[in-house]
Amino acid sequence: MEEKKFNQIGVSFKGSGSYVPDQILTNQKISKKVDTSDEWIKSRTGISERRISSLGDNVTDMGYKAALNAIEKANWDVNTIDLIVLATSTPHDLFGSAPSIQAKLGASNAVAFDLTAACSGFLFALITASQFLKGGNFKRAVVIGADQLSSFVDWNDRRSCILFGDGAGALAIEATNEFDNFIGFNMRTDGERGSFLNLPFKNDRDSIIDNIDFLRGGFSPIQMNGQEVYKFAVKEVPIILKKLLKETNYSSERVDWLVLHQANQRILDSVGDKLKIPREKILSNLEKYGNTSAGTIPLMIDEAIKNNKIKQNDIIATSGFGAGLSWGAALIKWG
Repeated sequence: MEEKKFNQIGVSFKGSGSYVPDQILTNQKISKKVDTSDEWIKSRTGISERRISSLGDNVTDMGYKAALNAIEKANWDVNTIDLIVLATSTPHDLFGSAPSIQAKLGASNAVAFDLTAACSGFLFALITASQFLKGGNFKRAVVIGADQLSSFVDWNDRRSCILFGDGAGALAIEATNEFDNFIGFNMRTDGERGSFLNLPFKNDRDSIIDNIDFLRGGFSPIQMNGQEVYKFAVKEVPIILKKLLKETNYSSERVDWLVLHQANQRILDSVGDKLKIPREKILSNLEKYGNTSAGTIPLMIDEAIKNNKIKQNDIIATSGFGAGLSWGAALIKWG
């Protein structure tokens, strides 16, 4: 049987969705656990509170709820979805959580897989899915970013525990032969600097029998050199965004919204200043959710759409950056 090939050249954005757990961990509550304060955290990060998964939450459920929301916004029949890509570094199943989301959605015709790139994950997944659609074999895709970093935080480390939260977001994208709203992208990796941000394997040695040893599975808490990650982000993100704007013949004045990975408010402001993008065009919900890794960008886009900020045909410049070290940028038109 001959494989079906669609005649398509571009990608359109049809719907967005998000989900965050109910539990709210404020700066004041963290201050009862470690030596810090609301003023200290806000002044250095911009974060006031973050969401923490309850015992009943996991990445599969969070991703499913965000995806279902996006599918409903797109008004799609789940049987018409061809591809599901889940960006996560904290899967509910280390073998992959995307297939479980596919099953919960009932999207039996979709191929589903996980993509791991930490805080760059959603952007990398969106780029990956868009290339599948432009290739002509798939028509509809759901791209999900979901992470449950609370499970991997050292809650006694005041340098890192203040930063992270849990959440998920999703976009429904569709191939089209009429236009292309995925205007352009760039991606970078520098493994030489990868030690600045890790969720490392524990390396706990054990023995099976006699002289046959092995390493028992498991991971240590998140380890981060915050100063180096900050310097990396404020240097590299403006460079890759400027390069992308130049390559696509867009000026920063034509950008309606700057949607960056929500890591630190000072990073967001610094990148915007270097691109000469005014503060009112820099979208931020960091204060409420903290750093949700792969969840931040789609969570921010969905919130901005619900709040009637992002509208049809708005130009969005976006960048994800983090562990790897990896970073990327994309320029899209909503709709």
